[in-house]
Amino acid sequence: MALVTTTEMFKKAYDGGYAIGAFNVNNMEIVQAITEAAGELNSPIILQVSAGARKYANHTYLVKLVEAALAENPNIPIALHLDHGADFEICKSCIDGGFTSVMIDGSKYAFAENIELTKKVVDYAHERGVVVEAELGKLAGIEDDVNVSAEDSSYTQPEEVEEFVTKTGVDSLAIAIGTSHGAFKFKPGTKPQLRFDILHEIEKRIPGFPIVLHGASSVPQEYVKIINENGGALKDAIGVPEDQLREAARSAVCKINIDSDLRLGLTAGIRQVMNEHPDYFDPRQYLTVARANVKAVVAHKIQDVLGSAGKA
Repeated sequence: MALVTTTEMFKKAYDGGYAIGAFNVNNMEIVQAITEAAGELNSPIILQVSAGARKYANHTYLVKLVEAALAENPNIPIALHLDHGADFEICKSCIDGGFTSVMIDGSKYAFAENIELTKKVVDYAHERGVVVEAELGKLAGIEDDVNVSAEDSSYTQPEEVEEFVTKTGVDSLAIAIGTSHGAFKFKPGTKPQLRFDILHEIEKRIPGFPIVLHGASSVPQEYVKIINENGGALKDAIGVPEDQLREAARSAVCKINIDSDLRLGLTAGIRQVMNEHPDYFDPRQYLTVARANVKAVVAHKIQDVLGSAGKA
């Protein structure tokens, strides 16, 4: 099976009341962990690459890692997606370079400018069989080159979505309903609550249209604890409650992005092994444990949060 777009994935997810996991990849171990979990659970997946990942690992290496994972897991649908494309040129590079899906993030621009930029990417992508995700509203938090303060964040305005989707021809839409990038999403003592009223109003305005949630890591406290017990300093790392993500997955949300939770699992494994075995210097010793943690995170998300197990 070749890499696929998200079109059929999202249609099945929308109709079936589940979401596809979009997991960020940065190296071989993360790619292996995600695809092994998905393969064992017969789940479709999206492997997504950020600008930071492309700088770190190189575009070609990442594409070839994903192609290798596809060869090892030929029976599950896998899409390769650009996460938070900052401009047309980055999107064009990924479209021309083997990606099957790209995100153009024009949320920092005024509404009309966002439409203009998104349509330019959509026109180029669709001519080449690639699908496009865009964003309305601004999520707070930090992820690679994306850095939005709480003061500058804003919820998606439901009254804008119809015009945006119609004028751009975009294939899916990332919205802001209270999720946040990074591991420090909420203040201690607060109860995180997604704005399902906004989500349901958007559903009414663009029925059948796939919605995306960014910044949806739940920040597993068991890994935060392991990191802190082994020399880390992740004070007050708080994520999105998983029951709210499962509720979102039953609605129009067809894609849920997960990055920080993978990083936490990976880092917890490395820190624990290095602390318990100071004599180790073979990276295979600690990366094996780190990879197993990431695989466990992905398996849990697929089974208990996304609901995509058995949907390949």
